[in-house]
Amino acid sequence: MKFRTWINIITIILLALVIYLSWGQITRAWALMGSVDLRIYLLMIPVQLFSYYAVGEVMFTYLRAKGELTDISRWGMARIALELNFVNHIIPVSGIAGFSYLGIVLKPHGVSVGRSTMAQLIRYITMFVSFVIMILISVIALSFDQKISRLIIIISAFFVIATIVLAVLLIYFVDNRKRLVMISNWITRIINKIVSSLSFGKKKHLLELQKVENFFTDIHQDYIEIRRDKKILIRPFVWSTLANIADIGLIFIAFLSLGVFVNPATVIIACGISSFAAIFTATPGGSGVYEAIMIAFLASAGVSPAYAIAGTLLARVTVLAGTIIFGYIFYQSTVNKYGKTKP
Repeated sequence: MKFRTWINIITIILLALVIYLSWGQITRAWALMGSVDLRIYLLMIPVQLFSYYAVGEVMFTYLRAKGELTDISRWGMARIALELNFVNHIIPVSGIAGFSYLGIVLKPHGVSVGRSTMAQLIRYITMFVSFVIMILISVIALSFDQKISRLIIIISAFFVIATIVLAVLLIYFVDNRKRLVMISNWITRIINKIVSSLSFGKKKHLLELQKVENFFTDIHQDYIEIRRDKKILIRPFVWSTLANIADIGLIFIAFLSLGVFVNPATVIIACGISSFAAIFTATPGGSGVYEAIMIAFLASAGVSPAYAIAGTLLARVTVLAGTIIFGYIFYQSTVNKYGKTKP
């Protein structure tokens, strides 16, 4: 059986799993449609498309500044962004899948795996930094609201601190080539040992140490170049901010279509904490954990529990539907194109 056939089978299985796990939410969200103002609700479509485009531009503005992607049109880049969003939503531990997928898609265009990985690291870092700034502003705004629980402020502050700690740890390792070599040795040894155990000793060396070291060396070199030319991060940061605003806007519009106005500052903090928790979840797109935390936070912040559930489910199901509809077709086309041989 061809490699791309296996990819298609696995994708369909994962897609079915996402729909199965989300079916309860989908049916409840569908029941809500009768009370939704469609004129407001339909605004989610252009906002979601812009969100995909903005996330793509975070990475592609960096790659273009490095002289890459000269053979891909703006439409082609937007299409890749849609596919990447699809992969990140349907595959468990989505961040890892996204890194791998973008590396495979961009390699035929002359972009090294290390550089495509750095582009995604820049995406996550700039979006985190942008979001932290938005949360800090939101926390300050909410601190003047006597109705907001002090616990909410403490949780928000903890989220900001945790994000900063993660960013510092990432910089600590990427800044030093020796530390990256040490990590590459550790990763190669651990993964090869796991693969060897799972294959009962038939495959002992899935990763080659030299290739892993070269991969991390590419990342280190890009980091050094960024440090020398920090202005290269300005455009990615602007696009990150726009992408975050669009993502928050989707949730805000969902509640507004139900006739409920939720303080944007509250939505920003709830979205940030939920997204952070979903990173450590193995379910596709963080399903289950994201919604539970979002609903609990909004309810504790004074939003009616019924509306907290309704608005959250409506937003999440709409995003899921848009991701599947807009992403799967392009993703399937790319798999058929690049999946003819094992990457």
